[in-house]
Amino acid sequence: MHPILKGENCKKFLLGNEAIVRAAVESCLQVGAAYPGTPSSEIGNNLFQLQKDLAGLYFEFAVNEKVAMEIVGAASACGLRSLTCMKHVGLNVASDAFMTLAYVGVEGGLVVVTADDPSCHSSQNEQDNRYYAKLAQVPMFEAYNPQTAYLLTKEAFSLSERFKLPVVLRTTTRVSHARGQVEVETVPFDFYQTFKKGFFKKDPFRFVPVPAVARKQHKLLLEKLEEMQNLASSFSLNQFIPKGKLGVCASGVAVNYVLDALEDLGLIEDVSLLILTFTHPFPEKLALDFLSQVETCVVVEELEPYLEDNLKVISYTHGLKTKILGKKEKLLPRYFEFTPTQVKEALAKAFNIKGFKIEVPPFDFSTKLPARPPVLCPGCPHRETYKLIKEVLQEMGIEEHTIYPTDIGCYTLGIQPPINMADYLLCMGSSVGTPCGFDVATDQRVVAFIGDSTFFHAGLSPLVNAKFNKHNFTLVVLDNDTTAMTGHQPVPSQTIKSPIIQDHPIIPIKKIVDALDIPCVEINPYKKEEAKELIQPLFEKRELSVIISKAPCILYKTKSQKGS
Repeated sequence: MHPILKGENCKKFLLGNEAIVRAAVESCLQVGAAYPGTPSSEIGNNLFQLQKDLAGLYFEFAVNEKVAMEIVGAASACGLRSLTCMKHVGLNVASDAFMTLAYVGVEGGLVVVTADDPSCHSSQNEQDNRYYAKLAQVPMFEAYNPQTAYLLTKEAFSLSERFKLPVVLRTTTRVSHARGQVEVETVPFDFYQTFKKGFFKKDPFRFVPVPAVARKQHKLLLEKLEEMQNLASSFSLNQFIPKGKLGVCASGVAVNYVLDALEDLGLIEDVSLLILTFTHPFPEKLALDFLSQVETCVVVEELEPYLEDNLKVISYTHGLKTKILGKKEKLLPRYFEFTPTQVKEALAKAFNIKGFKIEVPPFDFSTKLPARPPVLCPGCPHRETYKLIKEVLQEMGIEEHTIYPTDIGCYTLGIQPPINMADYLLCMGSSVGTPCGFDVATDQRVVAFIGDSTFFHAGLSPLVNAKFNKHNFTLVVLDNDTTAMTGHQPVPSQTIKSPIIQDHPIIPIKKIVDALDIPCVEINPYKKEEAKELIQPLFEKRELSVIISKAPCILYKTKSQKGS
């Protein structure tokens, strides 16, 4: 039995992501779908593995987040509890389906987990996805530790079914990847003996948002939002702890830093606290009660001033004189993760604590450690592919001014020396779309790089565009047989099977490219001379072409051979 399923009515030591999974199966989750993305990956990985123990659970790795959102939306419309999870930028991809899902609504509870990444640990930006909930006009919860991640997941399913809306559960890297004590209940194993099908009740004047239907549904959505705003103020996991005239409002992982800082500063019994987990619609009545009882309020939240702006609007609307301090006053930044020390210093400054001193643990900083930037793994086939392409271009005398658009994956590390073959990146699939623009704007050659999983995620449409609009560049597909960067999830072109991936059909990338009538060769990067003979003619012709460099990720190959 999977470790997440073990134990009932007990305390477990879980990652935030594992706590979400445990709560979901306790809540009778039936359908899950996701495209892997750090820091959300462990949710999908574990749900995928739990299918071996729970016959009544279905989970699939979709080719991208939009497809995943559509899968769970349809399952929910049939009355089944569903969940999708993604990293913050994944919601950009899913947003088309997500925004309209708020209008058509759900039947079975639907939870959308978005894992934000302050400080860009594994991402191209640090966007704050709380604004997506506001934009879509759907409810949102924010967890601040594994226990609240567990509790809020359960609450999210209930709230979703009550209001027939998807519910956003927002985490951040430090919540997703923190491990802590979680008080769990019971997994309903009897429920999971078999998969229970639902039934879709046709209602086109709800589920088909032609303009007349969409106008009606938007009005209903706003009515629900107003009702939920009152509910948010009485929500049990939104806490107002009145104590003194000084106040702090916090959400997310910052809650933990605030509690520690107040303890260290000797203010824990003197400062009023507003800890928020149900943050959209904003709990206006609760916030007004809090602001009415404090003279100074410090708002502690990572990234954008979402809470701060709401509190300032409430204060202004009701004519309060409460001094609200946060990002607008430069007390705390709008970028990167906070540290406990940073929060402590901000509170000490805001509350004018004299003689405050940060105690720094003794450490010898006289020897500066060398930088250790991430690099491609030893034995990674991408190393050989990059080296091979570079050598061919150098031999042809065209390497220096060639533009190298790259994409999201392990191979983005081609930016590092001595490879130095990553010049432009926007998002998943941009390595195929941006060459179309470069082809129009410059006479420089373009050689783009994309991974196998990213190709299926977002590379197909721009490749069709390139063919249709007669753009000229070479696309190198780095096919290592897996979605390596996020934990070796399956990919449609996968040929190496594993204990949990056995009966999926293989969809060869070359057949897709051939169907588009684009010149294409498949190479083994370890067979250097043979590969050179195949790819040099493509560069000489200077037309749209595809090189598929096929060699398995050495880590995945080793794991598969060991049966792990």
